[in-house]
Amino acid sequence: MTTVTRAERTEVTSLQRGLTILELLAECPDGATLSQLSQRLELPSASTLRIARTLVQLGYLSREDDSKRFFITNRSLRLGQPHGRTRALSECALPAMRSIRQTTGETTQLCCLVDLEMVVVEQLLAVHAFKYSAEIGARCPCFSCAPGKAILAFLPEDVQSSLVDRIRFKQFTNNTISTRKEFRRELAQVRRQGYAIDRAEGLEGIHCVAAPILDSHGSSVAAITIAGPSSRIREDEFEVMGEVLRERACLASEAFNGHQ
Repeated sequence: MTTVTRAERTEVTSLQRGLTILELLAECPDGATLSQLSQRLELPSASTLRIARTLVQLGYLSREDDSKRFFITNRSLRLGQPHGRTRALSECALPAMRSIRQTTGETTQLCCLVDLEMVVVEQLLAVHAFKYSAEIGARCPCFSCAPGKAILAFLPEDVQSSLVDRIRFKQFTNNTISTRKEFRRELAQVRRQGYAIDRAEGLEGIHCVAAPILDSHGSSVAAITIAGPSSRIREDEFEVMGEVLRERACLASEAFNGHQ
C-alpha cells in the first residue's frame, strides 16, 4: 500500500488550485484581482497570491502594474498544440504563413479545433492599413468559419460525424450555414477541392479562405487561413487564393510530418 505524505498532498492541492485559477481567468477577458480570485477559490489571499505568483513566474499569468489584475497569457495555448515528429505546430506553419501573407497581403492565422470551436494560436497581420485582426486565443464556432470547415472536412469520417451531430447551428449573418445537411454538403466540397471558403458567414463583410495542415495519415491537425474585407478577398478570386492556401498548407504539412 502506497503512503502519501503531507508534502505530496500539499503539492497536489496547489496544482489543483493553480489549474482552477487558469480556468477562472480563461473565462475573464478583463482579468481578475487577487481578492476576486481569492473569493472564487474560497482561499485566503496569501495562499492565492502565492499560487498566482508562481504562475506568473512560469509565464502562464501576467499581472498589470496599475490595476494589479491577473491575466492568462498565451503560453497555455502551447500546451494543446499538436507536435510534429521534430517540431511544434507553430514552428512548422510559420514559414508557410509568411509566404501566404506575402502573396495575398492579408491577415494570416493558424487555427486549431478545440471541441466545436476554432482557436487562433498564431497570427500575422495584413500589410494593409485597414486589416482584420483577432486576439490570440480568440474562438469562434467551427461551422461559420473557413478554418473550421477545413479541419472538419479532413477528419476521419466517424470523428467528423460525431462532431457535426453535436453542433448547434446559429445564424450570424444571412450567409451562415444553418443545417447539418447543408454543412455536410459543404464539407464534402471542401474535401474535394482541398480548401474552404467563408462567405461572410461569421461576420458581415469578412471573407476567409483556409486549408488544412494534415498529419501523416491525412487527417487534419490545424488550418491556415486568411481573413479580410470582402472588397479585397473577392468571390471571383476564391479559387486562386484557395490554391495558394492549399499549396502552402501542404508545405506546412510536410514540415509537421518531418519531411523538410
